[in-house]
Amino acid sequence: MSTSDQSLIPQTPVESKEHEDHYNKIRKDYNHLMETMPKGNGWRVEHIYNYNGFWISPEYIKANLLLHAYFKPQPTDIFLASFMKSGTTWLKALIFSTLTRHLYSFSNNYLHHHGPQSSFPFLDSECETFPITDFTHMSSPRLFATHFPRNLLPKSMASCKSVYICREPKDVLVSKWFFMSKLREKDLPLFSFDEAFDLFCEGVSDYRPFWEHVLSYWRASLESPEKIMFLKYEEVKRQPEVVVKRLATFMGVPFTAEEVEKGVVENIVKLCSFENLSNLEVNKKGVETFGKVEVKNREFFRKGVSGDWRNYLSDEMKQRIDGIIDEKLKGSGLIFGP
Repeated sequence: MSTSDQSLIPQTPVESKEHEDHYNKIRKDYNHLMETMPKGNGWRVEHIYNYNGFWISPEYIKANLLLHAYFKPQPTDIFLASFMKSGTTWLKALIFSTLTRHLYSFSNNYLHHHGPQSSFPFLDSECETFPITDFTHMSSPRLFATHFPRNLLPKSMASCKSVYICREPKDVLVSKWFFMSKLREKDLPLFSFDEAFDLFCEGVSDYRPFWEHVLSYWRASLESPEKIMFLKYEEVKRQPEVVVKRLATFMGVPFTAEEVEKGVVENIVKLCSFENLSNLEVNKKGVETFGKVEVKNREFFRKGVSGDWRNYLSDEMKQRIDGIIDEKLKGSGLIFGP
C-alpha cells in the first residue's frame, strides 16, 4: 500500500484493550482491502476502489468499516440518503426547517447563518476517524445524511426512516463533474468532461454505479414504504409544497390545518429556495469541512435547474446514457424523464 493510503488510517489512542483489539482488526481489514480491491480512476482523488460492488474513495471505505463497527442508530433517527449531486443540499434544508419549524422564526432562521450541510451530520465523513462520535448529544429525532447505497449501510439502520432523493442521471453527471473538478486534488491533471462521461457510463465514480445505487433504495422503498420515502428531484421542483407536506407526514410531524392556512408550508419552501439560500452571506463565503476535505458553501449552489445536461451532452452522448439506464432499470418500475 502506498504511503498516502497508509495515512488514511488514524493514529488515535483507544480507551481499552478490547477497543484496541477491535480497532486493530478494522485496521487490518482496511489494509487488506486496499491491497486486493480493483482500482479505478477517481474524479476527486487519483484512485477509487471497488468495495462490495460500488466504487468508493479510500477514506469513505474506512468510514464504512467504522460505521458498521461503532454506529448505534436510534429508532427515531431519520436518514437522508442520496446519490451525489441529486438535490441533497435542498432536501437537507427542507427536512431541517420542517422538523424545527417551532424552534426558529422565518425572519431569523438557523439557515440564515449556517449552511444546510451543517444541519445534518454527514455519516460518510463523521465516521472517518476512531473513536467516532456517538451523537448522544443530539436531540431526537436525530438527522443524518449519507451517500452510501442502501446495501452498504448497517442492517440496524433498516428499522429507521429514510428519505431518498434521486435525479435525472444526465443532470447528475454534469453537476458532479463541475463539483468534483472544483475539489480535485491540485497535483492531479485536469479532469475532462469526456473522461467523466466515459467513466459515468462504465459505472466508475464515487458511490457508483448510479443505477445500482438508485435501485438499492427504490427496491427497499417498494418493500417498506413506511420506512423509505423515495423522491425525485424533478418532482420536488414541480410541486415543492406538496412534497414538503408529504415529508412532514412521513417524519411524524404533519402540518396542522392552521399552519397550512397561515402559509407555513409556503414559507418553508421560500426559505429553502435556491434563490434565497444561494444569496445568503453564509453560502457565499462560508466553508464546510468533511473529514479532510474543505468545501466552499457556494460550490453547493451552481444552478439548481433541471435539464442543464442539454448544454453539455451531444445527441450521441444522450442516447448512450439513456440506453444504459433503460437497460439497467428494465423491469424495476423506476423511470426517469417525462
